[in-house]
Parts: sequence; C-alpha cells; structure tokens
Amino acid sequence: MKASGGALLGNVLVDTGPLVAMLNGRDHQHATVLRQLARLKPPFITCEAVLAEATHLVRHLPGGRAALLEMVDEGFLSVGLQLSAQATELLTLVKRYTSVPMSLADACMVRLAELNPRSSVWTFDSDFAVYRKNGRQVIALIV
Repeated sequence: MKASGGALLGNVLVDTGPLVAMLNGRDHQHATVLRQLARLKPPFITCEAVLAEATHLVRHLPGGRAALLEMVDEGFLSVGLQLSAQATELLTLVKRYTSVPMSLADACMVRLAELNPRSSVWTFDSDFAVYRKNGRQVIALIV
C-alpha cells in the first residue's frame, strides 16, 4: 500500500480525525476509516495533543473517551513523543506556520513524521498538504 506522494508505508502516525471517525459511527468518514483499518497495521503512533483533541471531540459518545484510553492501554495506539523533550522543535514548527495557523496537535504530528522518517500521517486535515518535515520534505499522507 502506498500513501499519497508515493512513499511506501512504514509507521502509521494517526491524527485526530481518523480516531474520532473510528469511534463515531455517524461520522461521515467512519466507513472510510473502517476500510483503511483493514489494510493498515497497528500499533499506530500518535501524541498526547491528538489524544486530548480526540477525547474532547468524542466526549458526547457513550464510552468514547474511555475507548481512546483503552486503545493506548491495549497497544493499538502508541504515544510517540514527549512534549517536554520536543518543546524547542515544536515551537519552531508553530512559528513557521503562523499563517495556517498550526495547532499543537499538528505540530506534534509533523515532529513525529520527522522522528519517523519512513512514516505516513493518517489524517483528514488539509493543512498537512502545506506542512513540511525537516524544512522542505513532503509528508507522506494517508487520506
């Protein structure tokens, strides 16, 4: 399976949108996520900022918040970066993309892509078409 940009899939970094759609059967992307899940291999790598966003967005789904934490507890999701250890790099990214503007979760996902060179980002966020890793490198996307 290839991601956009032709990169072979290595580690899959998962953003907020697919996590929310995975849990919410009424989400317009739910069926797409289920099809993609059949082809992608966990564990998926994410960050705490994405988990915080997703937890907020599923707060009205019965069991939604617990399901996200269970994904981490069961090894389906892996938290791949520690904010305090990457604060300088994240600040650089947020300052670079002030015109977008870049959220903390997006900055963490871009940084994860930098730390995992053969990775692809699974996202529905069109801002990732603008973001670059390591300055000018296109980020392979699963959309």
